[in-house]
Amino acid sequence: MGVLGVHSAFTVGGVNVNAATAGLAALIGLGTGVSGALAFRFSERERVGPPEPPNDDPVPPGVAAVLQVLRSSAVVLDASDAVVKASPAAYAMGLVKSRSLTSPELLDLARQVRRDGEIRQVEMDLPHGSSSTLHSTVRIAPLGATLVLVLVEDRTEARRVDEVRRDFVANVSHELKTPVGALSLLAEAVQSASDDPEAVRRFAARMQQEAHRLTSLIQDLIDLSRVQIDAPLAASAEKVHVAEVVADALDRSYEAAAARRIELVADADDDVAVRGDRTQLAAALGNLVENAVNYSPDETRVAVTVKRAGDVVEIAVTDQGIGIPERDLERIFERFYRVDPARSRATGGTGLGLSIVKHIAATHGGEVAVWSSEGNGSTFTLKLPVCVEERDLARAG
Repeated sequence: MGVLGVHSAFTVGGVNVNAATAGLAALIGLGTGVSGALAFRFSERERVGPPEPPNDDPVPPGVAAVLQVLRSSAVVLDASDAVVKASPAAYAMGLVKSRSLTSPELLDLARQVRRDGEIRQVEMDLPHGSSSTLHSTVRIAPLGATLVLVLVEDRTEARRVDEVRRDFVANVSHELKTPVGALSLLAEAVQSASDDPEAVRRFAARMQQEAHRLTSLIQDLIDLSRVQIDAPLAASAEKVHVAEVVADALDRSYEAAAARRIELVADADDDVAVRGDRTQLAAALGNLVENAVNYSPDETRVAVTVKRAGDVVEIAVTDQGIGIPERDLERIFERFYRVDPARSRATGGTGLGLSIVKHIAATHGGEVAVWSSEGNGSTFTLKLPVCVEERDLARAG
């Protein structure tokens, strides 16, 4: 007789075995049913995907995605002036804190737009940090029935560039006006002294000096314009031996130095090379040597030394000249800035030489530094990355 045919009940230790078996079977059945139900639920979820969460975002569909890619900082305010959406740029600018606009002026404009529905655009300075401000263009417009969109574009850098451009144009106009005016006066003097050959020769010599000064200024403006172009240097880059550039720079000032018995010396390793535009590098180093000669007393020395410091080539131009006051050291690379305007004009300087050096160094991935002490001379150091080939050979060795 099989086991399934047994129906008699018996007890073990006072427990009705038949009842316990029935209860256990019921629990097993319940577990099987629950497992089956869960398996069915998971199967259905896998097939149709998770249920969509309720959409309680007050911002219209698609607007949030657009805010993320806008160049301007974007903030959306609800009817109670609370921030319901803000772009990362808005947080970076400090426009939003604890779901509130940090600028009372912006908040007041947003309330005006909500009242009359008119789009507004204004220029304003917004606080940034504890001590600085951002010059910004602000546009505020209604978004739907109760929302307001605030767009803020930081125009601080653009404003600075505009100011630099205006200053540059004003400086150029002033610098060009001086030699042009001098030429005009000298021409009148020559005409008035037509019967005095000695005076004509004297005025003609002065005219040549002013014409040379005007030519130098125009050439420096052209050179500065070229090196300020953001085009990559790769098109004209080549392997340039620094010793050759040093020789070119010394040749450029040889006659002026010899006339005043200024000794020009150089210490440059023929194997040191950089990668760049040889014409630009020669112009930069030539400007440094020319300045050193112009601002040095007679019978002194100007030295050019080249040394390698890791992956950088340092080209130093040292003179025994009058030096530069400490208050002027931070400004000497500005365009048209002169420590001694009278002396600079007497030597034919245009005030653009050091600015050209700075831009050429930056174009080549380097920098220019200065050390100076009044009465003890100056040292200008042009720091440039060593040529990749030279660097690889050094590391392999």
